[in-house]
Order: sequence, then C-alpha cells, then structure tokens
Amino acid sequence: MKRIFFNEVVTRDGFQMEPEFVSTDAKIALIDELSACGYAKIEATSFTSAKAIPMLRDAEEVMGRIRRVPGVDYAVLVPNLRGAERALESRADELNLVMSASESHNQANLRMSRAQSFSALTEVITVVNGRAAVDVSISTAFGCPMEGDVPAEEVIGLAQRFADLGVRGVAVCDTTGMAHPAQVAAMCESLQQRLPSGLQLTLHFHNTRGMGLANVLAAVQGGIVRFDGSLGELGGCPYAPGASGNIASEDAIHMLEAMGYDTGIDLERLLAVARKLPDIVGHDVPAQVSKAGPLWQLHQVVCQPA
Repeated sequence: MKRIFFNEVVTRDGFQMEPEFVSTDAKIALIDELSACGYAKIEATSFTSAKAIPMLRDAEEVMGRIRRVPGVDYAVLVPNLRGAERALESRADELNLVMSASESHNQANLRMSRAQSFSALTEVITVVNGRAAVDVSISTAFGCPMEGDVPAEEVIGLAQRFADLGVRGVAVCDTTGMAHPAQVAAMCESLQQRLPSGLQLTLHFHNTRGMGLANVLAAVQGGIVRFDGSLGELGGCPYAPGASGNIASEDAIHMLEAMGYDTGIDLERLLAVARKLPDIVGHDVPAQVSKAGPLWQLHQVVCQPA
C-alpha cells in the first residue's frame, strides 16, 4: 500500500480557536514531542495579526525556539505579504497561504473579495521566489455555510491557477465539515485528472457532522496520500455556527494503521503525547483512541466477585 503523509496542525489550527492562551513553553514542548513522532510536516503557528488571532501572538518565539528535526517540514500560515516576510525571517520551511472557494466565506474570513485575495497571494508567491515552499489552502471547497454547495469547477479552477504560479502544493479544505464520502471521491478523481501530477494534493477535513474519518477513507481509496489532522480533534471555524474541530490526527492514523497503511507515525508515541493535551488546553478533547487505546491493546480478564 502507498505511504500516507500527515501534517499536524494542532498548534496552529487547533490552538487558534482555544478560549485561553496556551503558553509559549507548552507550544514549543508539544511541537518538539510531535517532531519525534514521524510527521512529514507540522504547521507550527500563524504569522497573522495578534489582534486578529491573539492565541498565536508568540509566532516568532515559537519558531525561534523549536527543535527542528531533519525530514520534518515546519510550516506556518501567512495571510499577507507582511506575514510572509515575518515567516521567512523565522526560517519557515513552508508558507501556507489561504483563500476561500466561496465569495461569502472569503469576505467573512479575509475581508476581501476572491479576486483581491488571489491578487494578494500572487504577490506573496512572487516575493517568496523559492526561498521557502508555498502551499495554498482552498477553504470551503466542499460547501459554504453561507452559500451552500460550491461547484467543484470553482475549486479545480482555483487550484489550477495556483499550480500555474508554481506552488508546491494545494490543500483542498472541508472547512466547516460539509463534505460527504461520495462527494470526496468525485472531487479526488477530478483533482488528480485535471491538475499537474507533480502538485502535492492535501485533503483537510473537519468532523463537524461526524463524517471526518469516512471522508479520509474515501480520499485514500481515491489515491490521495497527504492529509492535515489536529491532535485531539481541536480546531473549528469561527464563521460557521456549531463547527467543531479538524479530524483527530491520532484517530485517523490509528484507522489507517489498522487497515495496513504505512503512515510513518509512531502511534504509541503519538498517543502518549495526545494524552497530555487535555492538561495543556485545560479541558477534555473529543478524540477517541487516546482514551480507549488502539484496537490491538488487550486487557486482562477481571472477574467480578460472586
């Protein structure tokens, strides 16, 4: 079976939605532990305005103090040219740029039209000019909470335009958990048929309606080998009422490992890290496998007294 590659986004996508600030020391320690688990990529933080996302106001310090492991790409989200400049100064391996496939969500999330976003991101790609890899995340690719269905042609066309600009990869994002497996299968087939074979395609799912792992499986069976995940199932979308977090990395990796896929992840080590997460954020997390244990973990028979 093909190797599956995971990008961990908990310290960016997960923590930015937390109500209480997670300390810089805790973020750095968590990234260092995740770096030893076998991830292909870790999206460590975001170089956005501290007013917009106060939970990630320590981006420079985080990137400056993490212990970088060879073979792991340390990515950061950047919203604009100033963010890209800060990211390059912090030696990020990859810059993750973001815009939405739907006009309404782009206006709500970025306060710009899609045309304005594409122009701004084109400028960022030009300025970066190969000093770091660039990946573009296309939000609301499977549905918009304001507009409903988003035509697949809009998503594929946007991905093609970024591919033409020379980005390394495109992440197709189910930002508000509106995707279902049949839709995912069709999208994966179209993306791979229409986009350049060298473009790295990543799928980014949320578990808002309980279909996150089913969507991962549909994408894997459709030939996709790269996925975003968030430890503990942390995260969400501030522009979709009731939207819950990203797929839980540990649950998705456990499922694929159980099915015989090679994820490159030391699952036992990852679960040990995942069990520390509730103490880090100060509340329980939705993910399941860190609580129940992997399916191959057996237990002694305990007889009840007569």
